Amino acid sequence: MISVRGLAHRYDDAVALEEVSLSIPDGEFLVLAGANGSGKTTLVRHFNGLLTPDEGEVVVDGTPVADDVVAARAAVGMVFQDPRDSFVAATVGADVAFGPENLGLPREEIDARVADALDAVGMAGRRDERIDRLSGGERERVAVAGALAMEPNHLVLDEPFTGLDEPARRSLRRHLAELHAAGTSVVVVTHDLRDVFERADRVVVLADGRVALDGSPAETREELHSLGVRPPD
Repeated sequence: MISVRGLAHRYDDAVALEEVSLSIPDGEFLVLAGANGSGKTTLVRHFNGLLTPDEGEVVVDGTPVADDVVAARAAVGMVFQDPRDSFVAATVGADVAFGPENLGLPREEIDARVADALDAVGMAGRRDERIDRLSGGERERVAVAGALAMEPNHLVLDEPFTGLDEPARRSLRRHLAELHAAGTSVVVVTHDLRDVFERADRVVVLADGRVALDGSPAETREELHSLGVRPPD
């Protein structure tokens, strides 16, 4: 479980989050929505210690993130809005292998995880390709594969469908559904709900750094537009 307790974060004098409390049970598919600037990305970057709160705390699987950042980063896989923010190697295979290598896993286990993760995102057989020669959609898939190779308990994706063509969107939707069915917690950060609304167990909407709406898709549908979120068709 990811528990957010009284979280506040400020950038100089600008308030990004204020008194945010939220629990994400194991295995839940949560959509975190909100208009641009509502605090979505700031919130999820606290889940694995990429940001430090000014007030409050985040607890992952029973351990405060501040007490063990390494454990939080192993438990929470993060896919950034711009996949270039997560790349650390020149080739597809080396980048996807980076996380498992840092866990100290045997080479055979690392190779198996890389192969499985690349297959899951439709990039099997492309581990030797240079990342700087991939399209935007292909880079997005490599970033997702890198998170999957860590086999996290919780997977957080920030605007993962941006820049993807329709076949890639379908592939990603399908794989997120499979992960969810297998028991992985999935958090999708988005301002456009078309790809994930019907899949979600729960929708949380932020506005001005606070939780403005929290409920099932059916309970939240009618209020989305007023909070700057595009309702699904």
